[in-house]
Amino acid sequence: MARPGLLVSAPRHLFESFFSPMERKRLDRAFMWERIEADTITRKFRQRLQTADALITTWDSPRFDENLPQLAPRLRIIAHCGGEVKSRFAPKLFPSLTITNAADPMARATAEMGAALLLYCARNIDFYRTALRRKSNRIYEQVHVHGSPESMVGRTVAMIGFGRIGRALVDLMRGFELNWLVHDPYAKRALVRKYPVRFVSLKELLPQAHLLVLTAALTVETHGILGPRNLAALPDGATVINIARGGLIDLNALRKEVRAGRLCCALDVTDPVEPLSVNDPLRSMPGAIVTPHIAGSGLHVRQEIARVVLDDLQKFFRGGQVANRVTTAMLERMT
Repeated sequence: MARPGLLVSAPRHLFESFFSPMERKRLDRAFMWERIEADTITRKFRQRLQTADALITTWDSPRFDENLPQLAPRLRIIAHCGGEVKSRFAPKLFPSLTITNAADPMARATAEMGAALLLYCARNIDFYRTALRRKSNRIYEQVHVHGSPESMVGRTVAMIGFGRIGRALVDLMRGFELNWLVHDPYAKRALVRKYPVRFVSLKELLPQAHLLVLTAALTVETHGILGPRNLAALPDGATVINIARGGLIDLNALRKEVRAGRLCCALDVTDPVEPLSVNDPLRSMPGAIVTPHIAGSGLHVRQEIARVVLDDLQKFFRGGQVANRVTTAMLERMT
């Protein structure tokens, strides 16, 4: 049987960060493939799409509208190297094409980032690092006499969103015996049998959220969920940790709260304002920790994504059922 024609949409260095030499050998054995480097649908891209049976996309690929079947009449499957597909492909494409993603590897890595930021903030490490930058050893005496009050063990942690990332984070943190308060109106309540969480309304959650982790998808309902009013409902000294999407937070409102010293934050995401301006005060403001969207960007994560993508492509062309198809019904609750 002839190998299917596969077009890989990715710049060279990005492609190599996903597909190790071993995975490239898998590509060679299973497909007649070629790579194209373009973030828009160029004339060359159109020509290559004409003969493609399958397409691999990355976050540097073009967006595709409902005219894709006319551009790619043989195309049967698109496998995306990542989790977010909602804004990349027109909704009308999902019933007619098999479109897959690879969200699980990113979810585990993002949960790991959430655990790191939770521990860092709960133990108030930034405070102690700042104290030791001063030309004084007074902090040693204070800790010696009074002890350090911070601990992660047994704390109450609030979370907005309880999808893959939220569940993975709860699993990672089980040994700390945390009390989880979760707001997610769509999560199945039966999950409380498997996870040590209590589902509450947003109104009930916010005043108790001394540590608040955002893991929700960005939808019409969640966009700006932490605006001025909800940020004001958080207790003094609360820390907002965002490992999901920047659009969940009104960044201007958060900036004011942190500048005033009432709230702290740890943000791995500020999208769509990414990269964050070099002059943005959050990059150096006391009480703010900002990292450059690193949660799911590890090389080991990318290479696991490539394996997931190739597994689904090979299953599809062998007549099997893919594991990670995204359906139209799933789109409403996806970022």
